[in-house]
Amino acid sequence: MTPNFEVPYLRLGVNIDHVATIRNARGGRHPDPLRAAHLAVEAGADGITAHLREDRRHISDNDIARLKAELTRPLNLEMAATDEMLSIALRHLPYACCLVPERREERTTEGGLDVAGGRQHLERFVAALKDSGIRVSLFIEPEEKQIEAAAAIGADVIELHTGAYCERALEEDAKGLALEMERLRNAARIAAEAGLEVHAGHGLTYNTVSPVARIPQIVELNIGHFLIGEAIFGGLHSAVRRMRALMDEARASVTGRKIA
Repeated sequence: MTPNFEVPYLRLGVNIDHVATIRNARGGRHPDPLRAAHLAVEAGADGITAHLREDRRHISDNDIARLKAELTRPLNLEMAATDEMLSIALRHLPYACCLVPERREERTTEGGLDVAGGRQHLERFVAALKDSGIRVSLFIEPEEKQIEAAAAIGADVIELHTGAYCERALEEDAKGLALEMERLRNAARIAAEAGLEVHAGHGLTYNTVSPVARIPQIVELNIGHFLIGEAIFGGLHSAVRRMRALMDEARASVTGRKIA
């Protein structure tokens, strides 16, 4: 059945972490993540995401300060729920903070945050960020218990982990892909009904973005590693523009729904 609401514009947040990864491989200032952020905005990004990790493997404290000072679009700071990261967020006051799990040994964020199991720990961080006017997002698996816990501790937003869906696509596992897609659809619906804003991201590519973009409750996709990789071959502006176009085409194709 067609929902009786308008499908909202789908925002694109571009994660510029791996521009910093390349810079840090040699040291110095090049390539500059801030320059990448400006190029992404020019190409159609609605916001910029940066993950300040505990070990500073890519984005640095100085990057966060420069991004906050110079960006013309909202800055979303991805961070672990630690006192150090909370102090940095409260000092710089980004538009939003997305709390993510973090382990030193992982190459990238693996899996969603266990909000249901870590509710007591997370409540303090959510409250402190919101008290300072920062929107709070929680990066979670598309599971009802995690969504319910996110709503219970006062999060404004959830970001659904699309990693399993993208892995099934790479494996050409049609049955698994359908199951993961259904999990994402159900989670987005449940979250929206609970009053949460719904975002999604992790592993999305040109080939996998459209089905996710067609989920009407999702209002933002955050994409990084793939776009930076594509930028090596054709430039960041071109990569972001193509992703923006695919998202818009997918949104417009949702039959019977008007793009607001």
